[in-house]
Amino acid sequence: MTFGSRLHAALAERGPFCVGIDPHAGLIKEWGLTDDVAGLERFALGVVEAVAPVCSVVKPQSAFYERFGSRGVAVLERVISESRAAGALVLLDVKRGDIGSTSQAYADAYLDPTSPLAADAITASPYLGFGSIAPMIDTARRHDAGVFVLALTSNKEGPEVQGARTDDGGTVGGLMIEHLRRLNDGAEPLGSFGAVVGVTIGATDVDLAFNGPVLAPGYGAQGGTAADIRRIFGSAAGQVLASSSREVLRLGPDATAMRDAVHAANDELRA
Repeated sequence: MTFGSRLHAALAERGPFCVGIDPHAGLIKEWGLTDDVAGLERFALGVVEAVAPVCSVVKPQSAFYERFGSRGVAVLERVISESRAAGALVLLDVKRGDIGSTSQAYADAYLDPTSPLAADAITASPYLGFGSIAPMIDTARRHDAGVFVLALTSNKEGPEVQGARTDDGGTVGGLMIEHLRRLNDGAEPLGSFGAVVGVTIGATDVDLAFNGPVLAPGYGAQGGTAADIRRIFGSAAGQVLASSSREVLRLGPDATAMRDAVHAANDELRA
């Protein structure tokens, strides 16, 4: 099955809430753990055990593992494999963006199933030009994986680039959506190439119905609500994967509380 097909099925079965497995130093300490590889492992795998059996998607942020070097990356490998074994899709948040052979190397690292870091999908930055991530797109097609492209992010610096006007009067962020629309054309039931669009971006005139999934960070602790999703995405709201990390992780190490938070978020989003 393509990634889009797997995600469509997972959203229907488990709901549209995605948990970011982001081992911030502060959160590790709040759990009563030490900010070292041992603490990282107990934290990250504790989250996996709690939420991966009930989430449609989990989203580990690679940087929080990389800061511990090779041993931290080894923990990330376990997070990926154990999450998938529990039935969750893994969206690896790496936001890579480069050209040529380097872009291909990133694709091989994260999307080729022979790699120990292979995930179901990754995040990518297209701001060296959309064509720069073609190796990631092509590799994803070859291995039935997915790519989520930064389009309309909610960080305050984003509009400097994403809101810039193109020659036809549109915006650069809107142009990223148009590229995705072409990539997903004709895909059923859902394309495999998604956009990252923040829940807290405010009003936008970009048509976000592009037959692909949307990763919408900012839900929950960062202020985004289900009402924001309806307002921003309209008819495309059913394709939105709302993401939060702190909203759930701060409840640990209580596995039941974390799992209940996932169920509550899914109930709110489905309603």
